[in-house]
Formats: sequence, C-alpha cells, structure tokens
Amino acid sequence: MSNQAQLLEAVTQAQAGNWDAAHNIAQDYSDSTANWIHAVLHKIEGDTWNSKYWYARTGGHQYEDYGPDVAAELVAIQQWLNTAAAQ
Repeated sequence: MSNQAQLLEAVTQAQAGNWDAAHNIAQDYSDSTANWIHAVLHKIEGDTWNSKYWYARTGGHQYEDYGPDVAAELVAIQQWLNTAAAQ
C-alpha cells in the first residue's frame, strides 16, 4: 500500500483531535482504507449522512460497526494499516 504512511498520519492526527489535518490527508486518496478514515472523520464531525456515504465506499465497513466508539475504530484502522504493510 503506497499511501500507508500518509493514512497512518491521518489516523494519528484524528486521534490527536486534529480533524482538519486528518481530513486533508484522507481526502487526497480514494482507496477503501482512505474512505474508511474519511467516514470516521465525518462520524466525529457529527455529519451522519456524509459519514454513511463514505462507509458505503469502504468495501464492507458500516457506520454501525463500532457505534459511537470512534477511538476504537481509529485503533482498528491503525492495526489494519500496520497489518497490510507487514504482508
């Protein structure tokens, strides 16, 4: 995954509460993982409609998968990116 470092940075920024920085990174990519990050960011923002739009572009993740626990979801994305890089 060529954008793994950038997407990990987006997750780190989101975890630090830097929504704009995370969003700027995520919207630069269109793969399913970037779309997942984008979806979570809009969930954080409280924009349910937009969040569900991006979840529909993730290839299987759903808005309801983690409920309101965006911290756990961001950790899951981080683990996914690290696992993908190790393969």
